[in-house]
Amino acid sequence: MPVFTRFGQSSRSESASASASAEETPASDDVPVAPEPAARTTLRSRLTGLRARHPRAARTLRRTTTTLAAALVLGALLLPNTLPAVGPRSFTRIPAEAVVGAVVVLWLPRRPRLVAAALYGLGLTALTAVNLLDMGFNEYLGRGFNAALDWDLLPDAQAYVGDTLGGGVATAAAVGAIVLVLLLAAVMVAATVRLSDLLVRHRPRAARGALIAGVVWITCSALGLTLFGGPIASERGAGALRVHAQRTVESLRDEAAFAKHAQADTFGNTPPDQLLPDLRGKDVIFTFIESYGRSAIEDPIMAPGVDRTLDADGKALAKAGFAARSGWLTSATYGGSSWLGHSTTMSGLWIDNQRRYRTVTAGDHLTLTKAFRKSGAWDTVGVMPGVQKGWPEEKWYGLDKLYDAYDLGYKGPKFSWSTMPDQYALEAFQRQVHGKKRDKPLMSFVILTSSHQPWAPIPKMVDWDELGDGSRFDAIEKAGNKASDIITDTTKSRQEYGKSIQYSVTSLTQWLERYGTDDTVLVFLGDHQPMARVSGTRASRDVPVSIVAKDPKVLDKVADWNWTEGLKPDRDAPVWKMSSFRDRFLKAYGSTPHRSGG
Repeated sequence: MPVFTRFGQSSRSESASASASAEETPASDDVPVAPEPAARTTLRSRLTGLRARHPRAARTLRRTTTTLAAALVLGALLLPNTLPAVGPRSFTRIPAEAVVGAVVVLWLPRRPRLVAAALYGLGLTALTAVNLLDMGFNEYLGRGFNAALDWDLLPDAQAYVGDTLGGGVATAAAVGAIVLVLLLAAVMVAATVRLSDLLVRHRPRAARGALIAGVVWITCSALGLTLFGGPIASERGAGALRVHAQRTVESLRDEAAFAKHAQADTFGNTPPDQLLPDLRGKDVIFTFIESYGRSAIEDPIMAPGVDRTLDADGKALAKAGFAARSGWLTSATYGGSSWLGHSTTMSGLWIDNQRRYRTVTAGDHLTLTKAFRKSGAWDTVGVMPGVQKGWPEEKWYGLDKLYDAYDLGYKGPKFSWSTMPDQYALEAFQRQVHGKKRDKPLMSFVILTSSHQPWAPIPKMVDWDELGDGSRFDAIEKAGNKASDIITDTTKSRQEYGKSIQYSVTSLTQWLERYGTDDTVLVFLGDHQPMARVSGTRASRDVPVSIVAKDPKVLDKVADWNWTEGLKPDRDAPVWKMSSFRDRFLKAYGSTPHRSGG
């Protein structure tokens, strides 16, 4: 850009001692200059002496530093917020913020100018930070960072890194991120102050350059001129901050509107005897398979293995007397935050951010799991091997008992983030819960974790009778891939993700084949798609969902859903929002709506 091209040049007067001593014209700033401390004077004298003894080196250093400062400022103003967009083309633009900044600097007196330059540098630091956060969130969660909602996810991200790569790496990453931001702020402020001094030192030429740059920017903007597929006249920095500000305001408004919406419930006042009458006497199991998304079934790299598994497992279940129907649900989350998918499915509300999750779980909205408990006809349990601390949502879900990572008796190794293999978790569920005699049938809420990223190492199936306390998984874990070898390789991540889904599906279907009865009803689905690097940047948010049962009457109740026979939904099978599943399920099995609230 013309105004900054000037920064990289040096005139003869710039190297002259007279110009160096007259950094700013007194007429432009009438503020008297206080005497400098002796130490500062001595340091400046030494630097002046060095420049005098080595003029060529000093000139080269000055030009290099100025060029780097200009590149840093321009880079911050033009930096995209997605990794695929980062490239030389993104930086061939004229940023309006640079032109405006130059004009302001040239107009202000010295002290206000220095303050403005420092604030400008801090603003560029904030802009860079949110752009980098956007990159990370887009890469993993398929959406941008939300300053009003997402700070609570950062500790979860650190915990994930700790479980995946070790506590030392997680701590180093957290400390490194803080140091990086502070260092970036210091360097950015130094760069903007340096550039502001240079502009004022060459005020006439800088003013002409700013005027030319402004005219060029306005012309390019008015004519809609583009270069490499993007507009030459850029306002990327201001636009990014404006988007984040709007996103924050909209999120705060959404919170209030959602709180009111959540008070209304189609089945909130339904009497207990009118809830799920057509499933009375059945053991019903709702199971979420981590990251089980549409890409696992349709992506050319993952699909062949997963599809073979679904076909083989479906045939094995059919041989055991089970039938299945499958469709698609559009998840409220993507790439992570599994609890948003769980709560959306069970509540019938669209819970796509942490604020909504906190709002609804703090209330008494009827969940699908709680409907079983409210009916009085079922005992209700949760089996969650991924829960390793207090989980107050247990009450909101309406669970009589929760079995977390410490309640299942596992003595084997962790598999990266996953505390135990799915096969072991299901066997422990059978041993401690499902296989025991009871006065009422059981409604179970099971969350499987072996297909959680980074998909290394992955457990392998072992003989069900030899699972024991899980110690035999030691050798399997040691022989598996290391997370650090998989997490940075897109191709390997996709391959291993597919294998993890195969493992989780097989664990579940073999458990059902082994322990299912005429009265067992299994509903299993994914919570969300895997992260964008695995599922693809334009992947849908759809996840497979299946209902499996021996009793044909169970599947007859959902015949009008037009789901696909078997465990693999067709491409054109119905696609519903995940939030619609609760009401459809309740109605299909005889529940009578009685609205509560708004």
